[in-house]
Amino acid sequence: MYDGLMGFAGKVARELNVAEQQFWTASACGLIGYLQFDEVVRRGIIPFQDESFTTDGSLDKNLDWISGMKNMRIRDLPSFVRTTTLDETNFICFGLEAKTCMRSSSIIINTFQELEDEVLNALMAINPNIYNIGPLQLLGRHFPDKDNGFKTSGSNLWKNDLGCIKWLDQWQPSSVIYVNYGSITVMSEDHLKEFAWGLANSNLPFLWIKRPDLVMGECTSLPQDFLDEVKGRGYITSWCPQDEVLSHPSVGVFLTHCGWNSTVEGICGGVPMIGWPFFAEQQTNCRYICTNWGIGMDVKDDVKREEVTALVKEMIMGEKGKKMRQKCVEWKKKAVQATALGGSSYNDFYRLLKEVHHHDAI
Repeated sequence: MYDGLMGFAGKVARELNVAEQQFWTASACGLIGYLQFDEVVRRGIIPFQDESFTTDGSLDKNLDWISGMKNMRIRDLPSFVRTTTLDETNFICFGLEAKTCMRSSSIIINTFQELEDEVLNALMAINPNIYNIGPLQLLGRHFPDKDNGFKTSGSNLWKNDLGCIKWLDQWQPSSVIYVNYGSITVMSEDHLKEFAWGLANSNLPFLWIKRPDLVMGECTSLPQDFLDEVKGRGYITSWCPQDEVLSHPSVGVFLTHCGWNSTVEGICGGVPMIGWPFFAEQQTNCRYICTNWGIGMDVKDDVKREEVTALVKEMIMGEKGKKMRQKCVEWKKKAVQATALGGSSYNDFYRLLKEVHHHDAI
């Protein structure tokens, strides 16, 4: 079993006559987005002539020809299409790996059929041997506990600050803004300040995960006047147990980079999201969060504090936020059902184990 960006491992396995399965760790909608790279070139959409494409409306071009995807624009495809040259490394690499992934004998995806139904059907028309076994954190409730020798391990090496859970206990239900841009996303110092003052000016409580390397190329401290303004209602730390935070009743909205793990954890927690995607298929995930699933809103690329304030207040106190929380509850129920005995992901996981056992790989 190998990662979705390690396609060479499958080639080696086939040469050695070893059973192989590819684990695509991102979203299914992201995968089908990468598969469009050749087509946007063929249609003459990219490469862009110059950098003016970022402001002249080119990114809003509607893409009505993608099987399994609706209401998509260029800006909603994985970010590597935003290029003025076809020699860009990530554009070549991710497009190639997506095609290689679809040629695998079988593909495992951390999603569930009900969440990405049309996309998954389109992918299975190319390769029918796809196993949707997510959300993994919910499927994991069926596994033996640690007393029987099993151990749960997270996907990062940051040290969790468990004190934030106790801090959350003091707040009313659905009243706290949770901010986390993941383990690798970076931003400019200007954007950091806009997010900071956007949160401060909302007068709402927030838990902000600010990694030491969050700002590009340097370790930037938040200004003292900001810290004074949010004293008592802002908890800022370097990392936290995100699944516990998103399951806490006081958390009312998740300000996220829309990485797939974070997106799935937000759905499992039943928490609406505000998306500020950084790169790769995060843009695609954000589009699905806001448009297809109806559980979030997005921040403009060049974020401004007034926009942040307006969005978080709407999500915590507004009518749109209330409706999205209700929608989130529905998606959470569907995720639980998919991973329950007889659910779509449970059945796919069972089917996967039978295939692995058939190949004597267990």
